[in-house]
Amino acid sequence: MHETAVKSMEDLKVTGTLIWYYYICKREVWLMAHGIVADQDNQYIDLGRFIQEQSYQRDRKEISLGNIKLDVFRKEQGQIVIGEVKKSSKFIDSARMQLAYYLYELEQKGIKGSGVLMFPKEKKKEEVVLTDTVKVELDKVVRDILRIIYEPKPQPPEKISYCRNCGYNEFCWS
Repeated sequence: MHETAVKSMEDLKVTGTLIWYYYICKREVWLMAHGIVADQDNQYIDLGRFIQEQSYQRDRKEISLGNIKLDVFRKEQGQIVIGEVKKSSKFIDSARMQLAYYLYELEQKGIKGSGVLMFPKEKKKEEVVLTDTVKVELDKVVRDILRIIYEPKPQPPEKISYCRNCGYNEFCWS
């Protein structure tokens, strides 16, 4: 679910997880990029991990390509389909951009594919298409993420609705 901790400034890279959190909490982007690990006993992290592990077991899962990790990878009618499993559609815009980032990274490597968001608890799926407009937004977001993670310290915490269930809750608000 989370990429490994960084060891030096040269190791700071944009990942799909950072794209997802960029749309929710920019402080969390910095914390994750710098290897500050969220409370792994957080019930919401455990639930997300369980759903990801137990869903779509017939599809190839957890494939790493460079700085991206794909939850689901399969071929349908001769086309590569990648999927991102989420426990709910509450942060669907973040999930769309994370999956679009994966499609974009694959495209940069010469691999064309399609994407599908999967919400097993809701029995819901949504196709994600990589358009030119989305590519332009991703370019801006990647630059902003790099700006954030190269800052010497995280921005101050800002109370948002996500804080209540966040694995960094105690870190930010103690």
